[in-house]
Amino acid sequence: MDFSKGHFYNPTKGDLSLDGTIEEIVKYISEKPDKFYDIIVGCDSSSGEEPLFPVATVVLRKGEGGRFFLKKVNYSSEKKFYNWKQRILEEVLISCEIALILRERVEKAIKKSIIPLKYEFRYIHADVGATGQTKDMIKEVTGLIRGNGFEPKIKPESYAASSVADRYT
Repeated sequence: MDFSKGHFYNPTKGDLSLDGTIEEIVKYISEKPDKFYDIIVGCDSSSGEEPLFPVATVVLRKGEGGRFFLKKVNYSSEKKFYNWKQRILEEVLISCEIALILRERVEKAIKKSIIPLKYEFRYIHADVGATGQTKDMIKEVTGLIRGNGFEPKIKPESYAASSVADRYT
């Protein structure tokens, strides 16, 4: 899927292109370059055969809150999801794909900065946990995330997926 099409939504800035989102992330980190930042991606989905997949990119300024950017992915009739396991795997695949694109572009933009910026872009939050019906998918989901070069976080630590993205399902 081409994630450069459409827009990302930020409550402060409104709708942004992919380039605009990268620009805002770097701008936010540059505002207080002495602070440390975590950039995290997580996705949730609505139930049904044609679910909506809101993907949250959270930029967390350690000890001072953060910002988020939301991309809504909707396959419409392109792809059907007949069970919840398919949806969970798709959430993780979308998270990984967007995180790979964003990480590459954010790193390029930050390298152009004259001031050294302290950040880490290594976590993907998955909406699975040790309790509930998703517990049997933990190894599969965490392996998929690690296989894409990120560290997984699951419930209750997966707030980008289970809190931020969840608000937009």
